[in-house]
Amino acid sequence: MKSIEEQIRRAMEEGKFEGLPGKGRPLDMQENPYEDPQWSTAYRMLRSGGFTLPWIESRKEIGDSVAETRANLSRAWEWRQVALSDGYSPALIDDEWRRALAAFQNRVDEININIIAYNLEVPTSSLQLPPLSAENEIAAITDGEM
Repeated sequence: MKSIEEQIRRAMEEGKFEGLPGKGRPLDMQENPYEDPQWSTAYRMLRSGGFTLPWIESRKEIGDSVAETRANLSRAWEWRQVALSDGYSPALIDDEWRRALAAFQNRVDEININIIAYNLEVPTSSLQLPPLSAENEIAAITDGEM
């Protein structure tokens, strides 16, 4: 990796990046290298109208769901920690935590179904998402304290 960085630095010092076409202008990120060239005009019209491909919208929805689900479990864990330090009934705390874990597991199962559907829609396997592991997610939020 260092040799690549060194080569780039030398090329910059030698001015090899000067005078390139498009210098000083932002990159056009509107073009999708995976779209079928026969459909490029249709895709461009959809984008200009504020629409996007269904799988791109699905990915955004999955990301939002994952963030919300993690936040809910994190809030439940924080409540558990405060309740333990405030001397709440251990039975009440355990019941609430079990309820939060069950709700979290159900939500992860729903998200994983959406991930499977998304993975079937994307144009290439490099864009696929891995399913969530409830156990790993819980361990990350609780720092393995369970």
